[in-house]
Amino acid sequence: MTLECFLLLLMIVSILTGLFTEGIKKLLEESKKTYKANFLAGGVAVVLSVLVGSGYIILIDAQINSKMAVYLIALFLLSWLSAMVGYDKVIQSLGQIKLPNKNE
Repeated sequence: MTLECFLLLLMIVSILTGLFTEGIKKLLEESKKTYKANFLAGGVAVVLSVLVGSGYIILIDAQINSKMAVYLIALFLLSWLSAMVGYDKVIQSLGQIKLPNKNE
């Protein structure tokens, strides 16, 4: 998995998290149930990141190695974080991290 693919998967999970969370909120409000919005968004993000990560592995027919495991754990944690603080803030923070250039 490349960094670009990882960021694409993170963006997909973040978009779907917002949509699913709003749908679940409406269902909970209609049934007059109380909920914590951050816990709900975090839980939805975790479930979606597991599903999207599993779908990627199945569709690409990838093998789980140490690099893939790090990407999947990062997807899990960063999707949860982006559900709490917002996707834009997470991408801005990741962009500030200087990655070594492979060509040098």
